[in-house]
Amino acid sequence: MRPDNAMSKAAVYLDHNASSPLRPEAREALLAALELNGNPSSVHGHGRALRDRIETGRQQVARLCGAETRQLVFTGSATEAITQAIVGGAKAFAPDAIVVSGGEHAAVLKAAEATGLDIWTIGLQADGRLDLDQLVAALARADAEGITLLVALHWVNNETGVVQPMARVNALVGPTRHSLFVDAVQALAKLPLDFAASAPDMMAISAHKIGGPAGIGGLLVKGHADTVRLIPGGGQEQGRRGGTESAALIAAFGAAAAAASYNADAMRALADTVETGLRTMAPDVVIFGQSAERIGNVVNFAVPGLGNATAMMALDLMGLSVSSGSACSSGKVGASHVLAAMGVDKALAGCALRVSFGWNSRVEDAEAFLDGFETLLSRRKRGGQAA
Repeated sequence: MRPDNAMSKAAVYLDHNASSPLRPEAREALLAALELNGNPSSVHGHGRALRDRIETGRQQVARLCGAETRQLVFTGSATEAITQAIVGGAKAFAPDAIVVSGGEHAAVLKAAEATGLDIWTIGLQADGRLDLDQLVAALARADAEGITLLVALHWVNNETGVVQPMARVNALVGPTRHSLFVDAVQALAKLPLDFAASAPDMMAISAHKIGGPAGIGGLLVKGHADTVRLIPGGGQEQGRRGGTESAALIAAFGAAAAAASYNADAMRALADTVETGLRTMAPDVVIFGQSAERIGNVVNFAVPGLGNATAMMALDLMGLSVSSGSACSSGKVGASHVLAAMGVDKALAGCALRVSFGWNSRVEDAEAFLDGFETLLSRRKRGGQAA
């Protein structure tokens, strides 16, 4: 068992879906680029040196995405990329409505609201997968009414790890006159991406989910989506995103992309270790999305009666960093809209915890979590009441 004494600093990090630690390769590229002076848009030697770091990074990230370098626009974050795709796409394409799912990241939902357009929401099934019948119905309705849609859907759910049937989505939307944007933030470096040859018109990615730094994201665009703009400026990023580029952050993103390797079997083994241990110590545990295809690095679960806020604080004091898998506001854990869309009872959703692994996770991390969680359950049992 782990000792009960409090720890001032988390020793075991189990929240990679929120942000993965910086890879050594990314840190090295970041620091090296920070040593350079100048503006990457300048034509002198200093500027060209920075431009070279940017274009090398662009090549590395594009390669990971199966994209052409000219299809990649660097942004200040994935949220910005999502907003450019949806708000900028609404201006460029003038759709009549936006289609989202009930399980989208808040960045997608807020961007859709910001357009002022009608929002058509597709539900999730109980296992967390998109209700494709509702997508088919939305497309049929659009055809019947003669209107155009901007469809914005996620590939991998950040809370549950459920992989959406993107091949089917591509087949349904790709051949139509409607535009398709895919939030691929949690899919990058975990699933094969072939943007250039696939159906989506736009795709958002993020550096800090794969061991790059925060503050840098990307939007992949092709075809008519090349007209999408959001931030006007001095013509940077081929005129598609104004503002002086951060060569250091882009170089670090590129280095992380070049170093990224996802061992699905190893990640699944860690998740399986956690799930097996949870079922042994808490037979009533509910693992969300377990009947659907999932990215192997995530376990989103609930033990009925064990509130997630109390559990997270207790685990943190043991040196274990996990999350609730839901948005936080003013330090309070909020209800998960993803679990609500899956039809999960509100009380059970209030017990949800998310453990997520990443590039530097080890089996010892999974075992440490199980030791800590068993300690938590033992304390709860001794206390004779739900946390």
